[in-house]
Amino acid sequence: MVDPDGKLPLPWLATALDEALRTQRGHALLIHGPQGIGQFELGLALAQSWLCEAVPVGQFKPACGRCASCHLVQSRSHPDLLVLLPEALREALGWDSADDGGDSEAKASKAKPSKELKVEAIRGAVNFAQTTSARGRAKVVLLHPAERMNGISANTLLKTLEEPPGQARFILSSGSPDALLPTIRSRCQALPLALPPTDQATRWLAEHKIAQPDVLLAAAGGQPLQALDWAQDGVDAVAWLRLPKQLAAGDAGQLAAWPLPRLLEAMHKLCHDALCLACGAPPRYFPPASLPAAMPLYGLTRWAASLSAASRHGEHPWNQPVMVESLVQQAREALAPARHAKGPSVHSAR
Repeated sequence: MVDPDGKLPLPWLATALDEALRTQRGHALLIHGPQGIGQFELGLALAQSWLCEAVPVGQFKPACGRCASCHLVQSRSHPDLLVLLPEALREALGWDSADDGGDSEAKASKAKPSKELKVEAIRGAVNFAQTTSARGRAKVVLLHPAERMNGISANTLLKTLEEPPGQARFILSSGSPDALLPTIRSRCQALPLALPPTDQATRWLAEHKIAQPDVLLAAAGGQPLQALDWAQDGVDAVAWLRLPKQLAAGDAGQLAAWPLPRLLEAMHKLCHDALCLACGAPPRYFPPASLPAAMPLYGLTRWAASLSAASRHGEHPWNQPVMVESLVQQAREALAPARHAKGPSVHSAR
C-alpha cells in the first residue's frame, strides 16, 4: 500500500499502479502475473487509491498516503475495504483474520490453516459489497490469491460480478489465472503484471541486506519477493550455488532443515537446468559453471517424473530425514556422469 510519503513498498509497482488507475473502467479488475512480484501489494495500493479522500472524485491518481482514509487502510481498519485471504496466508501477509472475513472459531481452531478462500468468506464479501459505503467513496473487496476459490466459492461470487452494486469494486489477484473459472475471468478487466527489471529487483534485494542478490533473484526466476522468502528461510546464495554439486555427490548436508516443498522446488529447478544443459540450451536458475557436466538425458527425465510425483504429496507428513535422504539419492543418480548413469530408484518415506 502507499505509505505516508506517497511511496510504494515495491518500487516496480509504481508504473503498474498508474496504468491500472488510468485504464480501469470496469467494476472488477484481475491482477495477474508470476508469483512473488507483488500482485497483493498492487491490489492494496489500488484499493487505497480508490478510497483516498484527497483524490477528487472522477480523477485517477495514486493515493496520497496521508488522508484519514489512507491512514485507515494503512492500519487495516478501513470500513469500506474487505481483504479476503486464505487462513494459511494471513500471518505471512500481516493481515489478521478479523480484517478479512475470517470467523473467530476458525482463528481459535487448532486445525491446520486452510489454503482455500472458503465459501463462507465469499458470502460475507457479497453481503459487504451490498451495504452502503461508510465514507462515501466506494466499497472495495480484494481477493488474494483468487485461484484459491473452489468451484462453490467462485460461483457464489459470480452473480455479484455480473450485477455489482453501485459502489462496489472488486480486485482479484492471481498468480494462476488459468485456474479461475472462465466466467470469472470474462467479467474482470485484466491487468497483467510483468517481472520487474533485473537491476531494480536486485537493488531492492540489496536494500534488504541480501548478499549476492543477483544469484537469489535468478534462483527465484526473477521474482524478488520469492527470493526474499528464500533468504529469510536460510537459503542464501552460497547454499544455492553449492547445491548442484552437493546433490551430485549425494551429500544431504543441512537439507533436512529445509521445508520439504522448498527442497522439492529447488530440485525441480536444478532438474530443469540440467535438462536444458543436456539439450544444449542455457540454464535459467543456476550459473552454468555450478552445474555438473555430462549428465545423462534419460536419467534426468526419470528424475523429473519422480520429482513431479513427490511434489503432489509435498504437504504429506513424511519422515523428513528419510524423505530427504531418498530425494538426495535420486538426485545423485540422475546427476551422475553419463558413463556411470543409472535410472533413479523410486523410494517412499513415511
